[in-house]
Amino acid sequence: MKKTLKISFFLFLATLIGSGCNSNSGSEEPVEITDGYAGDLFEFKDAYVGNASAVGNIVSRLQKADHFKGFELKTEEEPYGIILNYDMDESDKNGKEAVIYNATFLFALIQNVDWITFHFHDREYTITKEKFKNWLGEDMREFRSEEELKSLIQKQVGDEEKVNQLFK
Repeated sequence: MKKTLKISFFLFLATLIGSGCNSNSGSEEPVEITDGYAGDLFEFKDAYVGNASAVGNIVSRLQKADHFKGFELKTEEEPYGIILNYDMDESDKNGKEAVIYNATFLFALIQNVDWITFHFHDREYTITKEKFKNWLGEDMREFRSEEELKSLIQKQVGDEEKVNQLFK
């Protein structure tokens, strides 16, 4: 009986090691990154502010992720929030657009986030879910795909006057 158990264990271990060595990573298509997004962000739909892994995965796939330096989750008491830190100046137009893109996705995917603060070297913006929802004219939580959200965002960032209203 012991000999059979040892042989079974050895075969299991050999199979496990063999399957780990059989990688197809070189033959797979590269992940397409468009507008700062990579992969299916909606796999994180209904995440919570307290789930640091989900928040980190979402933010690392959003615009300006190459300038993203860390985040804080404020979950001790309601309203719950997220502070995102970036190592860049916001002075260019792209900074405001990134705030809009990133806030839209974070509010759409994280069900209990009430506010988000974007901290840049030279500026800080805090956006509440309620203000953002009113500004957009849509409930981000109703969207079911990245394409729908991207289409909504493109309409908004194309209107410079409307963008400036959000940041007053």
